[in-house]
Amino acid sequence: MLETRFKVVFGITVLLFASMPIIAILRGTTSTPLEDSSEGVQEPAKIGEGPGEAAEVPVKDEMVLIPGGPFVRGTNVGGFDEQPAREILLDPFQIDRYEVTNYHYAQFAAATGHRKAGPPARYAKNVSKMRGPNQPAVYVSWDDAQAYCQWKGKRLPTEAEWEKAMRGVDGRLWPWGNVDQPNGANWARVNDGYGVAASVGAFQSDVSPFGVADGAGNVMEWVEDWYSENYFKEAPDRNPPSPEHGVYRVLRGGGYTTAGADVRITSRSKMVPDFRDETIGFRCAKAADVGAQSGASDPEKITESQSNRESETRPK
Repeated sequence: MLETRFKVVFGITVLLFASMPIIAILRGTTSTPLEDSSEGVQEPAKIGEGPGEAAEVPVKDEMVLIPGGPFVRGTNVGGFDEQPAREILLDPFQIDRYEVTNYHYAQFAAATGHRKAGPPARYAKNVSKMRGPNQPAVYVSWDDAQAYCQWKGKRLPTEAEWEKAMRGVDGRLWPWGNVDQPNGANWARVNDGYGVAASVGAFQSDVSPFGVADGAGNVMEWVEDWYSENYFKEAPDRNPPSPEHGVYRVLRGGGYTTAGADVRITSRSKMVPDFRDETIGFRCAKAADVGAQSGASDPEKITESQSNRESETRPK
């Protein structure tokens, strides 16, 4: 009798365990262990959504005019590939005020069928925290960034253009000046409340003399150039182009994972062009419009105008 009851109980137990996968399928897919570890983290509000309050308004896709003329590129107190400090002459150009955002990159992907900004692997730790419309688009390769800029009628900035736009013409080491501020940008140097990339323009100190935001921190940015260790010595003095070939593309600026004191605006990084990561984004540039070049030789006037406009349009 006991043997019969044991067989019945054993049979029921086997059936229950066997039916669990079927029950799970009927109920739908549950979260992965990695997703469970992020329990309690609220996703940023999406466009047109927001419980009981207005959704985040996308920042405008606007550009800043950088006047033609000389600027100091590089530094004699940095790494070997940042030397020497030299005066470089650039023609006027325009550059995006902000890093390209999720909102604007999604428009590009929807219009062209290009792959969306996302991690190569299925699961990534911080993806759910970086979907805000005004957070920078990340997990984009150099080719992705170039394709977006071309779709917008623009291009990636050259390394020289990026540096001038971020440090101005006086050779300063950070967008705000020559005195280090550990909390001046979205870095990992201090606990600033941001565990990932912030919405563009969130750090008012991380704005260049021309009104270009987030050059020191937030995410690193692809630029046009192939990386060459000696290029600051070898490049021409006027409108230096990218080296003709290379293995790595240049990344400029710091990111929200950047730590230590070596975070000058002159710092250079490099990576293979097809690499994608949550710390890498980009912005676009283009030649200055003919009409916009009038008065471009007066950088103080342009900087004052851009600073006023920037204070009015910077996202809160």
